[in-house]
Amino acid sequence: MGLGVRWTLHGDGKTPAPGAVVRPDERLSWPRTFGLGAQHVVAMFGASFVAPVLMGLDPNLAIMMSGVATAIFLLATRGQVPSYLGCSLSFVGVAATIRASGGDSAVVTGAVFAVGVVLFLAGLAVQRFGARIIHAAMPPVVTGAVVMLIGFNLAPVTASTYWPQDQWTALLVMLFTGLAVVCLRGFFSRIAIFLGLVFGYALSWVLDRIFGKIHSPVGGAEAVDHWRLDLSGVAKADWIGLPSFHAPSFEWSAILVALPVVIALIAENAGHVKAVGEMTGASLDGKLGTAIAADGAASMLSTAVGGPPNTTYSENIGVMAATRVYSTAAYWAAACFALLFGLCPKFGAVVAAIPGGVLGGITVILYGMIGLLGAQIWLHAKVDLRNPLNLVPAAAGIIIGVGGVSLKITDNFELSGIALGTIVVITGYHVLRAFAPAHLKTQEPLLDSGTSAYGEQAPKHEA
Repeated sequence: MGLGVRWTLHGDGKTPAPGAVVRPDERLSWPRTFGLGAQHVVAMFGASFVAPVLMGLDPNLAIMMSGVATAIFLLATRGQVPSYLGCSLSFVGVAATIRASGGDSAVVTGAVFAVGVVLFLAGLAVQRFGARIIHAAMPPVVTGAVVMLIGFNLAPVTASTYWPQDQWTALLVMLFTGLAVVCLRGFFSRIAIFLGLVFGYALSWVLDRIFGKIHSPVGGAEAVDHWRLDLSGVAKADWIGLPSFHAPSFEWSAILVALPVVIALIAENAGHVKAVGEMTGASLDGKLGTAIAADGAASMLSTAVGGPPNTTYSENIGVMAATRVYSTAAYWAAACFALLFGLCPKFGAVVAAIPGGVLGGITVILYGMIGLLGAQIWLHAKVDLRNPLNLVPAAAGIIIGVGGVSLKITDNFELSGIALGTIVVITGYHVLRAFAPAHLKTQEPLLDSGTSAYGEQAPKHEA
């Protein structure tokens, strides 16, 4: 398929035949393909725009670089792995930690650039040695624990920064978004975050008209009178223009905070490639290393100009599953739309004006979902938490990561939160495994396994 930019027309180009799918190297008619591309942009819109706002980065640059990153990914995988690369939410906690210690946007993007380098090298290693090196270094118990502590580490951000700005709007947005996720069907359930943003935007405008200004803290500062929805920046923004670029700045303390996210990104890419392979019926295991390396390269390019890092988006897997269209032509169309959005500063100003209370309601669900993805990794891999070899390092690392426990190394350097928690999980697991008795290594639980509700012996699972 060359570079994956040539497609054959599927059937009549209108709709897939009953039971058939549009393969990555096929396409529907161009109008339908561009329509699907727009649908992919909307699907990733909620998370991909919320993430840079939460990280304090330019949303216009984020959406522009997501289009560039998607193009890089499609070229690298030669059009065999349909995927959209959007801003990764896994870095939100990292950005908050770096900014809390005095770092600015340049330091944030510098730290994340380093993560992109490591991710790229990890992808090359997987290409060379196979996926077994990932499983050996980061078994599911480790990966799940790290993803969990990254997500739950964000809880104080919601509690202290966003929710207090407008608690009642936050509560209503949380309820609306939860109902949208659970009750809506098909495509609309997959854009529930986006619908929650729209609802919160409209609700804030209505409350401003009815009750006037609100007296509350803004961004964790002192309480002041302010409009819930401030559109002054939208009026001043131009319709056409370039986003604001800036160079990264590198500090070791910030880089160490960001590096654990590599584990989450590898897990996300591996899950994405496996899911796409299962849906298309194609064996894509050989493309895992390429996908990881491409994600790393795209993140390096984005952060080098001041944008956020990127990752494969599960929201777009949902769109593919619903439409049965896996054509990479639709993703090229989505990338083009993203580039156009990035050139509209007024569009970015609308995103940047999202009220804090709205973000409070959204992030309560979003951050929790990130953390619980770690639990999903454990369930999928059947990790046995009755085995202390699994339980002890995971328990210690999660508490350290969520609670913000710190370890002072020197007067000018300390490890804390995500970084320290990840180190404890990884090193703790492998050190304990080296000294553990043989019966624990074979996954025999220390505690009595008990019986199931049906009186049968509960199964023993491997980590």
